Amino acid sequence: MKSTWRYVVMLLAVLLPTACSTIDDDLSDCDNDFELDYEMRLVTNITTELNTQLSTAADVNVANALRSHLEEIFTDYARDIDLSFYDTEKPQDRLSHDQHVMNASEKSYTLYLPMREYMHLAVANIKDNSVVNLTGDDRCPTSRLAIVSTGDDIIDSHTTGLFTARQSMKVLEGVDQTFHVQLYMANCAEALVINPRGQKYKDIKVYATGFATQFNINDSIYSFSEKSPIVRTQQLDTQGGNLCFCAVNFPSSEEGMRTVVETDFDDGASDKTYWQFLVYVTLEDGTVTETKLSIRKKLSAGELIIINGFMGDKGDIFTDNTEVGVTVTLDWQEGGKHDIGI
Repeated sequence: MKSTWRYVVMLLAVLLPTACSTIDDDLSDCDNDFELDYEMRLVTNITTELNTQLSTAADVNVANALRSHLEEIFTDYARDIDLSFYDTEKPQDRLSHDQHVMNASEKSYTLYLPMREYMHLAVANIKDNSVVNLTGDDRCPTSRLAIVSTGDDIIDSHTTGLFTARQSMKVLEGVDQTFHVQLYMANCAEALVINPRGQKYKDIKVYATGFATQFNINDSIYSFSEKSPIVRTQQLDTQGGNLCFCAVNFPSSEEGMRTVVETDFDDGASDKTYWQFLVYVTLEDGTVTETKLSIRKKLSAGELIIINGFMGDKGDIFTDNTEVGVTVTLDWQEGGKHDIGI
């Protein structure tokens, strides 16, 4: 599914000659009008994934809950926009910076920039995302979206759909110019749907792990920490139907996560784990069953992946999805690489 919205920023470079000389002494005539068109492109599989994985009458409540939960993530609506214009010469310092509240599909702004070459970076929907910061943005090569450090192994899910763009610009004197900038989604989502099959339990917690912690805006490269953080999922209200847990985060690694989280798989490309769901079911006797669902499918920006499973009589979670490996630990005890906090 592809959804787009567009707004136009009218950049009216009408500056006094003395103001221009602070940037470039060779510029003597700064009376230039040019147009910058932004197009926010939401390229996602969310409709296809919902229709494919939640296709039965019993899935209606789950599908509706998941669609409602993600409507503010997979959206073609911008609440805020951050615009930076950088020098093209090293160290590529920022020359101009603007932040605006959008709250609309279309809006026009007037900015004032002298004519020269720029590298332009744009970020949408960062203001209300408490989990991710825009950092290092005083210079183009270091501008990135990064997980906010809390000193904890476990982090919350992203709260907005993040979009970014990069565009080289050469503003010419006395020439009518239009620059087209397309913003693409930088994060994604995953959901675990569990049919409890009438099994009794006291509590269930679901986490996801194996995802990037930073996104470099200028070169569109994701970075991964040595110890992959664990993302806390949110349980959705499915009106008494199957259980549904969802998280929003950066994508998984292209190379997989074998060195980050141990699995029971043999070596081989077809068995490579890209990310995991970690499920902890507390039974009525107080014991905890841990299930690791190791997914052999990459999770990319703009995507939603839904994994369907069912609960066994010992709180173990199974699935008939051939792209998912299952490791179960009965009477699981806290410890190891991560402090889950059951």
